[in-house]
Amino acid sequence: MGDLDVNHWADQIADEVIERVEKDSVLKKQVAKTGYFIYDEKTPSGVIHIGSGRGWVIHDAIAKALKDKGKKARFVLSSDDMDPLDKPSKELSKEDNEKYIGIPFRYIPSPVKGYKNFGEYYFRQCTDLFPRFGIEAELESTGEEYEKGTFNKAIKTALDNADKVQKVYAELYGEDVAAANKLPFNVKCPKCGKIATTLAIEWDRKKEEIYFECSDKVVEWAKGCGHKGWISPYNGNGKFPWKVEWAAKWPSKGVIAETAGKDHFTKGGSRTIACRISVDVFNYPPPYPSNGYYTGQGYEFFTVGGKKMSTSKGRGIGFAESVNFAPAKMLRFLLIRTRPNAVIDFDPYGTNDIILLYERYDTAERVYFGKQDLGEKENIKQKRIYELSHIGKIPTQMPPQISLVHAATLVQIFDSKDDIIENLKQTGHIKKGTTKESIDYVKDRLDFAEKWVKEFADEQYRFELQKKAPDVKLDAKQVKAIRTLAKKLREKEWDEKSLYDEFYNIARDEAGIEPKELFTAAYLVLLNRERGPKLAPFLLAAKEKAIKLFEAI
Repeated sequence: MGDLDVNHWADQIADEVIERVEKDSVLKKQVAKTGYFIYDEKTPSGVIHIGSGRGWVIHDAIAKALKDKGKKARFVLSSDDMDPLDKPSKELSKEDNEKYIGIPFRYIPSPVKGYKNFGEYYFRQCTDLFPRFGIEAELESTGEEYEKGTFNKAIKTALDNADKVQKVYAELYGEDVAAANKLPFNVKCPKCGKIATTLAIEWDRKKEEIYFECSDKVVEWAKGCGHKGWISPYNGNGKFPWKVEWAAKWPSKGVIAETAGKDHFTKGGSRTIACRISVDVFNYPPPYPSNGYYTGQGYEFFTVGGKKMSTSKGRGIGFAESVNFAPAKMLRFLLIRTRPNAVIDFDPYGTNDIILLYERYDTAERVYFGKQDLGEKENIKQKRIYELSHIGKIPTQMPPQISLVHAATLVQIFDSKDDIIENLKQTGHIKKGTTKESIDYVKDRLDFAEKWVKEFADEQYRFELQKKAPDVKLDAKQVKAIRTLAKKLREKEWDEKSLYDEFYNIARDEAGIEPKELFTAAYLVLLNRERGPKLAPFLLAAKEKAIKLFEAI
């Protein structure tokens, strides 16, 4: 298991993180106190896209890999609900948008009943699905952490060293940039509740208070109320600007690993500044994949049909919506099997992406249970992918495997799931003594196969089995072949291979035609078209119906 090309990426990252902690006295001390703290955060400003879900699965996998190595590790996801509403939300009325623009999400009412606030509504749209994705995360509110005083020490440090923070901005962006000339803190106005319209003007170190003004001059998109005065910055009275906040969270929470999308890791971007501030101001080593000023590499984009996910531009698939396109466990498998530095382009419509996803999952499952051998190295890889992507307890025996294409064929032949299960027992796909859990596993696949046929599958996978023999033109030899095939189907029990071989015997030896002509004739009689699903498994599934149609020719 020592070869880097064999180890799964989550195990490789875990090894790198452990090695780094062992070499760094600050991190070693931190881990001794709080364990390996894996962190991620998301602003709940609207629909959260599946691209963010990639980060959650990555962090979950890293935490699990650390635990598998005997380390105390946990993954915490925080809702950055102290961020303000900075543009109108389609979920709010015109009046509410005007009222709440510039106010933190945690203080804006939820557009839907049953949630504490606007931020929780969007956050929970995703996090309520975590059990289905196998994501084990402790959930947190950044606003609550401010209110609890978690960041008080970092707030004092940043304000006491405001010149150092300003210097980082000046060196990266130039001395004229606003952040290079103001205090690194945004007060929440105690009068109007807005956080986007306040300007921190002076910091009194002894009193530990900030003098601020709430005005129209801070941002163009929100109006201040004119209130001014001194206020403590602690316990939820405000927040850091985002880039400073990222750096402040690391020592405040004891973060050991936190990655993000590669757009955050561009040169001079938010990760660059956060790393500099973490080192220069907070004297804390930035978490993996960063090291000192070196930012490292973020994870690649998750695109759908080549389009990058973007919350702000309102395109792509939402994380909560993604389960309408593929089962959560299949999406998790896709994310686990793909290295974080590789782009994922998944397109469910009219492509073979979903078929391939199921096939790859089934291959990993067969390898895990010793039913398929891909060679030592590949076996190790596939087994680990299966372990990290499996949701819940792994069964002691391999569940029955029905390919998605075959499942799609069956749901178009039979009227009920129970009829399909009975057919699968007859064809040997489901063995005697199969548990209820395994039967339910098959039914889940049948459910999605039905959805796939209706919504996503290419035309070649869709068909309608004829109720009576259609009026099709077949020559005498084709008719003979079809009737011979009906007779052979009645004579004995077949498996896929023996029946497939028999097609050639019937065509060439008994009817004197090419096998292709037999296939065409069969599809015309069964489906009233010249092509269809693989004929052997199709006939075994629809045997009685097929015989009646063939004999009626």
